[in-house]
Amino acid sequence: MKIVTYNLNGVRARLPRLVEYLAEEKPDAVCLQEIKCADEAFPIEDLRAAGYDGAWHGQKGFNGVAILTPVGGPKPEVRRIGLPGDPDDTHSRYIEAEVDGVVIGSIYLPNGNPVGTEKFAYKLAWMDRLRAHALELLAEEKPTVLAGDWNVIPTDHPDDVFSARAMAHDALMQPESRAAFRTILNQGWTDAIRARHPDGPVYTFWDYTAGAWQRDAGFRIDHLLLSPLAADRLLDAGVDKAYRGREKASDHAPTWVELDGGR
Repeated sequence: MKIVTYNLNGVRARLPRLVEYLAEEKPDAVCLQEIKCADEAFPIEDLRAAGYDGAWHGQKGFNGVAILTPVGGPKPEVRRIGLPGDPDDTHSRYIEAEVDGVVIGSIYLPNGNPVGTEKFAYKLAWMDRLRAHALELLAEEKPTVLAGDWNVIPTDHPDDVFSARAMAHDALMQPESRAAFRTILNQGWTDAIRARHPDGPVYTFWDYTAGAWQRDAGFRIDHLLLSPLAADRLLDAGVDKAYRGREKASDHAPTWVELDGGR
């Protein structure tokens, strides 16, 4: 079972790239982020024509998440739309479904920039809500994958970021962001990418500016966290980096985990 997280930076703008990816890689489940469209504008008919269906939680012009699965295969059974803990939160950043016995959460964590503003406070508050929900998910003792754009660079190491100095003042690298991420990890989740690739750069994002892609000036912010029962089934994980280099690509590359098929 190949589960992919893919921040599209606009589903309508990247629809040709998404359809191309689905046709070539044939993933079993795809978590999308930043679809940037209202629910009624989500291009579900185009995706059905490409052999995929799913569930989505949109927002006009911003945010938005989805989970897609192949037509004819196990359908995503939606468990939750929106992260619990703040009924006044209007951002579309979380959707959760069960697919063939695996619970999957598609996450678009707040960016938080600029540091010191209400946006950074919102990021940390959102992460605390995610921490609480992640603990509840673990208590269910089901194979679970929290997949998405976490907007956190875990370390200063070149394996995670091209230049710690260049990113030092960014919300993605602040001690508070990292501490919140570690708190969730330390509940008992496994970072799938680092479990399979403990050493060496594994970047998932390259900015559009300053020749970042050409210089390989990237960093790792797209993560797949596995519950113990999912980690027991871990076969492989990686980044489909080549898709970042295609015409009119997203600034993120699809990042994935493969689990064995047994429940």
